[in-house]
Amino acid sequence: MEKAICPQKCPYVLMGEKKKYAWCACGKSGKQPFCDGSHKGTDFSPIIVNNEREGNIAWCGCKATANSPYCDGSHSYL
Repeated sequence: MEKAICPQKCPYVLMGEKKKYAWCACGKSGKQPFCDGSHKGTDFSPIIVNNEREGNIAWCGCKATANSPYCDGSHSYL
């Protein structure tokens, strides 16, 4: 399996809305941290999240989290 690209070594902290999100798992999206279809032709698929509350969300930016799609601090070890 291919390894994900690390677009940044910190989380994307964004205000979440009550809606579905497609988090980019491959790191190739030009619309980080969300999927834009750049994974086509790879082994990756976006992680679909049905967010049910409003508030800040720390989306993983390094793609190394063990708690996809959320930041778990793994970027500290890259």
